[in-house]
Amino acid sequence: MSASQNAALDYLFDAPPPPGEVREVAPNIVWLRMPLPFALDHINIWSLRETRGFTQIDCGYGDAPTRALWLRHFDTTLRGEPITRIIATHCHPDHLGNAKWLSDRFNSPVAMTESEYLAAHAIIDQRATHAVTDTCALFRRHGMTDEHLVALAARGNHYRNGVPEAPQRFERLIAGDRFEAGGTTWHVIAGFGHSPEHAALHAESAGVLISGDMLLPKITTNVAVWPVEPDGDPLARFLGSLTAFETLPPDTLVLPSHGLPFRGIALRVAQLRAHHALRLDELAAAVSSAQAPQSAADVIPVLFRRPLDMQQRFFAMGEAIAHLNHLWHAGRVTRLIDADGGIRFAA
Repeated sequence: MSASQNAALDYLFDAPPPPGEVREVAPNIVWLRMPLPFALDHINIWSLRETRGFTQIDCGYGDAPTRALWLRHFDTTLRGEPITRIIATHCHPDHLGNAKWLSDRFNSPVAMTESEYLAAHAIIDQRATHAVTDTCALFRRHGMTDEHLVALAARGNHYRNGVPEAPQRFERLIAGDRFEAGGTTWHVIAGFGHSPEHAALHAESAGVLISGDMLLPKITTNVAVWPVEPDGDPLARFLGSLTAFETLPPDTLVLPSHGLPFRGIALRVAQLRAHHALRLDELAAAVSSAQAPQSAADVIPVLFRRPLDMQQRFFAMGEAIAHLNHLWHAGRVTRLIDADGGIRFAA
């Protein structure tokens, strides 16, 4: 879902670095942009310059175009120096996709939170309700049509397209951890709702936050329900996580995974809270005014007012369930389960 009214944010740059080039955004922090094969067509990743080599924050999607750009950066950006450590903010393919590939090349450790590490392996191996069949079963209960279910199943394990392999071992990050990188001290801020245990990184002395996907300047972070926790309320967890960010110093430079670096962190958090409040009100009104109980598939047009491709519909279903679950947990709608296990919501 798109958020609005971002004009008051202070953008440090007018444009990203071109493919294969970099831009220094703060002392010892270099901005790389990598392509994505989706409507959201890019990810920002960050290289922290060390006395020797680099610490790499996120790695890009694990496909041939991204790795071709990496090969250029080995010679230009890195100038033959190694990546000595890799940090993944979370397990999604655009962040973790090349972690093992880079780790193998440079014999460097991969650091991430334990929940993200375990989730990556569960999705790759299709275990513990992380399989495509589990997602199809959940979406069927929430009203997805047979046509869309067939298309979703036909994609197979789409995650593995972007994460061909996950690291076989890792260094664990925990909320509150502090570590040195790029000549400064970084503090791990955990975030929830978008992924199991997202790690944003704050350097107080440098005035920088690497926000990952928890804070984005022009789009809202995907918050979805998945089969592993079908009755959960990830939107409440996401909104609760924002509290840790809105209290950071107002001049903090936010380095997001998508979009341009910006200042105005408290304003952006306020915009996100207002956006979700508006969407929840609209959704509650749509459910209340409907002549029959509504499924998540029924209410997608309320939340997403544009045509959706299969990739977008996949995330839209999870997000529609998340918003309906949030209303249900708050007592604003009633959840109904029919004899076949189908789930609908009513006033």
